[in-house]
Formats: sequence, structure tokens, C-alpha cells
Amino acid sequence: MLEKIREGSQGPVAKVILGAVILSFALAGIGSYLGQTTEQPVAEVNGIKISQTEFSRAFQNERSRLEQQFGEYFTQIAADPTYMAQIRQGVIDRLVQQELQSQLATELGLRVSDESIRQTILELPYFKIGDQFNNDRYLQVIRQMNFQPDSFREYLRDDMTRSQLVSAVAGTDFALQNELKSAIALQQQTRSIDYLVIDKQAMQADVDVTDQEVADYYELNAGQFLSPELISVNYIELDADDIDVASVSEDDVKAYYEQSKAQYVEPEKRRVSHILIDNSEDDDAAKAKAESLLAQLNAGADFAQLAESSSDDIVSAEMGGDLEWIERDVMEPAFEDAAFALQNKGDYSDVVASEFGYHIIKLTDLQTQQVKPFDEVKADLRAELEQAEKVDAFYEKQTEMGALAFEISDRLDDAAEVAGVEVQSTPLLALSALPEPLNNPAVITALSSVELLEDKVNSEVIELGNEHVIVVRVNEHQPAATKALSEVSEQIKTRLVNEKASDLAKEKARTLFAQIKEGKSLNDVAAEQSLNVRQESQLTRESFAVSPAIVTQVFKMAHPSDAAVYDVVNLNNGDAAIVALNSVTDAPVSDNIEPQMKQNITMAQAQKNYTVFIESLKQQAELNVPKAAQPAE
Repeated sequence: MLEKIREGSQGPVAKVILGAVILSFALAGIGSYLGQTTEQPVAEVNGIKISQTEFSRAFQNERSRLEQQFGEYFTQIAADPTYMAQIRQGVIDRLVQQELQSQLATELGLRVSDESIRQTILELPYFKIGDQFNNDRYLQVIRQMNFQPDSFREYLRDDMTRSQLVSAVAGTDFALQNELKSAIALQQQTRSIDYLVIDKQAMQADVDVTDQEVADYYELNAGQFLSPELISVNYIELDADDIDVASVSEDDVKAYYEQSKAQYVEPEKRRVSHILIDNSEDDDAAKAKAESLLAQLNAGADFAQLAESSSDDIVSAEMGGDLEWIERDVMEPAFEDAAFALQNKGDYSDVVASEFGYHIIKLTDLQTQQVKPFDEVKADLRAELEQAEKVDAFYEKQTEMGALAFEISDRLDDAAEVAGVEVQSTPLLALSALPEPLNNPAVITALSSVELLEDKVNSEVIELGNEHVIVVRVNEHQPAATKALSEVSEQIKTRLVNEKASDLAKEKARTLFAQIKEGKSLNDVAAEQSLNVRQESQLTRESFAVSPAIVTQVFKMAHPSDAAVYDVVNLNNGDAAIVALNSVTDAPVSDNIEPQMKQNITMAQAQKNYTVFIESLKQQAELNVPKAAQPAE
């Protein structure tokens, strides 16, 4: 089991998921939460406490995700205490699951190696500039998350260890043939129905909403009628790429070339061919065969022909044993040492033992170590020197700019002047609608702080990227406020009319359903009410032609025997329906099931089993989850 777990954790899907989870914290701007402490844990799992700090971090991450998803509408959503309570509970549940997984991983003795941690960090795209890992970028990102390298590696180790368990449970599941066929038969089953819909719009003529009802609704739901928080921002932005520096002289570039010449050395390359004799079955016989081939070469045999007829490296054998160009530190050490010991083109080695078997190696071409000429690299060197000067100028300007922004904290003009930039401003906007470069988690966190909102001071220097910083101040702030009743009365009235009309439609549906139960047919009821009976002779679970609520309910209804089965369905748009299930048709399933369908069913089963796995961990654990767990907002 442990082997499968370890194998599962190395897959590309697990690494992508892991990377998305890790950096979501950084993008949510969680740094300001990591320094908080509290005596009251949000949960306790087998004696291990989940702190308010951990909860605040995860809650803020989820809140930020929802803000990005819903935009300005999130303010209205967040005003619903029931909805936010569900979000908080979901965060706590996830933290409890993670702690259960960590404890089980410790019990099983699972641990991710330092080399795996290092390799994962090198492969995560968030730490790369272009296609290359950049250490400065790495340090910048983890510092934004308020991690030091050691603590980040341990945090990453915990997440990767938990992912081993997830991969083991989800990645080793399978479905038997009869289970696949049963699942497909259910998925492809069709049902024949008749139904009629009672439209709430038709009931609105019978609805009356008083001014008092509107006022009462407003008082009870005032939080739903908030105008969004608005903010106007002044800021100065300093980017090394935008700084002008004096051109670099030719002499400076040449001097830099001499200092950096080691970087432009092209190492020695050798083109080699080989004959490989596999020794996995009989080492003595393999060695004897290799020595026999060497004797043939010494006697004048053609190397390429021997490789083609005798080498166990099938790919290179077809090309006369050619392995193309190799450099140092690429091949297996014994092979490499022998290849680089050959002096002249056409020389071949004695029999060389490696982990793959016995080799005879021939040197077919040689490229000595070379240094790129100055003219070939001077453009790159000039760009490097100019960038270095820009970076030096950037840090000098940043220091002066930060000092003045702190000393003269009620304006940005002085700091802008020493930095050689202009103060820029935005109109009143929602925090979620701020443009670049302000739509950065660290910037939004600063703009939301008490110091900037109430004291109207400049922020500290905030890093946006490599040699790219910003200082912000709040120019104007309009907090979220409840709209006046006069602004929303028509909206409330429309809502109440819809609610009452929906209640009337549902009540009418129940009344008509009672008549059907007493013996009336669906067609007779529809004719009396001037309603249309609609039909679907082959309704599937994926049908879009019928309301999703009807589809869901129809496939829950019992199979009819002699007569149709009826039910009332409340539709998602507030309408109501009466449904008659006439018949059920099972789909024939062949033994040749498509691979994609097998995969989909197996994945669904894996998800179900994973949920059962988590529930079993909960059942065996000592859990203490207080009902009141409020985030530190």
C-alpha cells in the first residue's frame, strides 16, 4: 500500500493540484493573518488543535476566491449570514479533513523526501521566470505568504504527504465489469413522462403587496441592500524596467566579458557509438560475448556492422551504434569516463561494465572546449550591464521614495519627485474592480487596513514583482451602506410579488394533484385549467429540454406498474409542475465499454469512496468542533 501511495504522489495531476493549493494562499494575501494568535481553537482532532490562525488563513483564502468569482455581487451574498455560516463551516470541515489525513500519514510512516520537495519547488510555475526557476522570484512569493524557506518547505512537505493519501485512495480504485454495466444501464435509462406547468406569472394578477409588507421586508433584510464599498486611490509605481540609465561604453562591455568569460565556455563534446551486451540474464556469458566482439574489432571487423548485428541497444544498433553528441555529467559514470578517455577519432575502448551491461565504445567525432567570441555575446552583455545599472538605480530610488513616503505621510508628491515618477489616481471604484497594478492581494490588503482608511497615511513600499514596487494612499473612501427604502422599494415589491405568486402556483399544483389522486386524468385537469400537457417519451438524465428539477425528481420516482405514477415538483424559477411517469426503459449495454466511459464511472466511484474514506476517519477520531467559529475579519 505504501508503495502505491508514494507512486501516486509523484503524478503530474497531483503536482498541479498541489501547486494550485499552495499558491492560492499567496494570491489571497494571507500574510497579515499569520501573525495572529488566539486561545480558542476552531476544532480539535484527536487532541491536536486547529488554531484560529489556520482558520483565518483558510477562510480569507475562500472569501477571496468567492470575491473573484462573483465580483461586486459578493457584497450582497456576504450579507446573508446563513450563506457565510455555510462557508465558515465548509472551511472548518476542510481543515479537519486535512488534519485527519496528516495524522494517518504520520501513523503510516509516510514522509516526502527533501529531494522531492526540492524538485517540486523547481517545477512549480509560480517560481519561474520564462521557463526557468528563479530563486529571487521564489523568495519573493514565499515572503508574501509570510514564510521563510525552511517553514515553506515543511508546509509543502505536509501538503505533499496528504496528497499521497488522496492519490492512493482515488488513484487505485477500479470498477468491476458488472458494476460498469449496471452504472451505464442506469445512466442511459430513459423515462416517458407527461407533465404540466403552473406558471407563477399567471398568478401575479391575484397578488397584492402593501407598502407595510415592503417596509417590513426591508427592515428584516436590510443587509441585502448594501451599496458596495468604494475607494479612490493615489499611488506611485516604480519599476526598474522604466528607469532610464546612461548607455554602457564598449570598454565597459569588454571588461565585463573578460570577467564573465567562464560563462561563455562551450564544454568539450564527443560523438560516440557503442555496442551493448545485456547482462541481466547471464553476466558471465555477456562478458564473454563482449570480449569476443572486441577481439573481432581488433582483428579488423567493422564497428558499425558489429553494432547492427550484435548490440542489444536496438535503437542505436540500427544506426551503427551511434549515440550522437554527449557532454560530461550526462551518461553513466563508467561509460562517460571511458568515452572521454579516448584520444582520437576512430579509437574504441576495451570492454566497459555499467549498470546496463557491457559496452565497447567508439569515438566518432570530437569538439574541443570553445569560448564564444566577444562579438557574439556583446549585445547580451550590454543588456546585462544596463539592467544592472537600472537595478542599482531602482534600489536607490526605492530607498529614498520609501523614506519620504513614511516621513511625509499625508501626501505622495515628495516621494514621487525623488523617484522620478508621477502620482497617479483612480476614480471611486469597488476594491474588486481596481485596475493593475492595484489589483494585487498585498495592495488590496493595505488599502483595507485601518491606517490607510482612517488615518489617511501612505502605505509602506509594497513589492509587486522583481524590482517593481508601489506606494498607495486612500484618496477617498465610501464604506458599504444600506440603500434607502425609496431606492429599493420597487425591487422589494417585485420580489414579494414573485414570492407570493410562486406560493400560489405551488398551492394550485397541490390542489390539482389532489384531484388527480381522486381519479381525474392529467389531461382532464389540464383542460379545465386551460393548461398544456407536455410530453417527453425518452427523457434522459442529461436532458436540457425539461427543467432540471423535473428531471431530478422523475429519476427518483418509483417505476410504474399498471398505471402512471404522479408527483408534484417545485421548479427552480418558482413555477410548479405535476408530472406523470408513464414507463421506464432500460438501455441495453454491450460488453465492449468505451474506455472514456469506463474512466468516468471509475472516477465517480473513486470520489464516492474517497468521501466514505474521510467519513470513516471522522468516525474513528475524537472530534471537538465548537459551533461558533468566527473568522478574524
